[in-house]
Amino acid sequence: MQFQTKILLLSLTVSVIITACTGEKSYTPTGVSAITADGFDASLTILAGDDFLGRGPFTEGETRTVNYLTESFRNLGLEPGNGNSYFQDVPMVKITSTVPNEITLFNNENSLKLTYRKDFVAFSQWLQPEILLESSELVFAGYGIVAPEYDWDDYKGLDVNGKTVIVLVNDPGFTSENSELFKGEAMTYYGRWTYKYEEAARQGAAGVLVIHDTEPAGYPWEVVKNSWSGTGLYLKSNDENQSHCKLEGWITKSKTDEIFNLSNTDFTGYFENAGSKDFKSMPTGITLSMSILNEWHEDVSKNVIAIVPGSTNPDEYIIYSAHWDHFGIGIPDSEGDSIYNGASDNATGTAALIELAKAFTSLETQQKRTIVFLVVTAEEQGLLGSAYYAQNPIYPPEKTVANINIDALPYYGALKDLTIIGYGQSELDDYAEAAAKQQDRYIVPDQNAGKGYFFRSDHFNFAKIGIPALYASGSYDLREGGIKKMKEMNDDYEMNHYHLPADEYDPDTWNLDGIVEDTQLYFEIGLKLSNNGDWPRWKEGSEFKAIREPEM
Repeated sequence: MQFQTKILLLSLTVSVIITACTGEKSYTPTGVSAITADGFDASLTILAGDDFLGRGPFTEGETRTVNYLTESFRNLGLEPGNGNSYFQDVPMVKITSTVPNEITLFNNENSLKLTYRKDFVAFSQWLQPEILLESSELVFAGYGIVAPEYDWDDYKGLDVNGKTVIVLVNDPGFTSENSELFKGEAMTYYGRWTYKYEEAARQGAAGVLVIHDTEPAGYPWEVVKNSWSGTGLYLKSNDENQSHCKLEGWITKSKTDEIFNLSNTDFTGYFENAGSKDFKSMPTGITLSMSILNEWHEDVSKNVIAIVPGSTNPDEYIIYSAHWDHFGIGIPDSEGDSIYNGASDNATGTAALIELAKAFTSLETQQKRTIVFLVVTAEEQGLLGSAYYAQNPIYPPEKTVANINIDALPYYGALKDLTIIGYGQSELDDYAEAAAKQQDRYIVPDQNAGKGYFFRSDHFNFAKIGIPALYASGSYDLREGGIKKMKEMNDDYEMNHYHLPADEYDPDTWNLDGIVEDTQLYFEIGLKLSNNGDWPRWKEGSEFKAIREPEM
């Protein structure tokens, strides 16, 4: 089916008239009833289809995606969200780093070979043709964290200028069984790979490699090697990105063990020792040399933004967000499939915004506050589209009531629970609990807080500028199959579909009931916020509370 024909079919589904069972009259669904499985099926078929080429930024897949979204919003009667435009330009740089297929580490006369993608991945954000590391000493810097509020400094007394630091993923609380060490099993921002890259650069390191371990990382090595090899997208800084380390990357835990065995330093118990604030960083005596060749071009991707204006408080905003992007066309899998369709991640969230737009535009009485639909680019490359919006907000953060973010909705059927990522952060939890109760569901705090999901989707960038943000979906307890069945489905998705070409939409096997129910819940929360005049607050103990002060 041609792309234009698919757009026409979507336009027709936007205003479907449903005939009542008596056959005597018809009605147009309004509000929550406008959110339907048929609507999701229509959008998912298009967004996750091969014709959209994996929705990679800077590709024909982006052009088709943003045009589809614009036409969908326009047909529903939404107004442009950025002046007269449905777009916010996001300038980025696309960098292809060519890394040697094999590198050799040296310790005097002893050596160790590392194979690209099997043992390590590496890249550079520097905008220069060749980035050279010459005899850069490897230093183990524990978790690579400097956190004064926890009295923690892995870099104390350490000069890493020109050196390459190797650091553990996550933070010390994860395996400590001590709820008072950082936040216990719940990851803090100090545990994220993005922070570790940032801190290594602040310390003056030439390179940084994060040690991959599946449990504390939250994903297998397969995800790492597919996500951090080849071509990447980045925001561009004024210094040609030279505020970053020359080399950034990951290394497997097994290869790290071999490196430490090669060292003259005794690394026995290094993992356990790094979990103590008395830990002292350790030189390995091993050097790394590597040349990275960079090719790049600067381009502009697009956030899509549309609004339903408020009737009485149009200058107060509730932002629904989702990311439209995925990985485009990449490395083929064992079946030869190279299109990363991103059906769950995140065609589901993108389709949910279309369904929510249908619901709000169908209301008989217009809501009081403005509803913003923000579909952002380059989430998969480090939340870049939402980061750019946060740095260049179209709507003042102090006038933005809340953000409701939607990402990778489970497609296994209706759920008894609503799992809130970052539970306890803000009063939006209370709104979510009330809406869930109306659906005969119960609230579950994030069951995998150690994986740092609160820092892994676009709501985080809203939180960083003080806007209370909700990120929640049914994720724990299936109505048919229960907790055990849901865990089996989640484990299967994480191992066999997440960030792989196998994340495809199959209308014959997907059960959209849970997706519809979650989206109806998001609508009820947004509708309540749009009419009650309240300003949800951050709760005591939230690291984001002070950003919003003084309280409104």
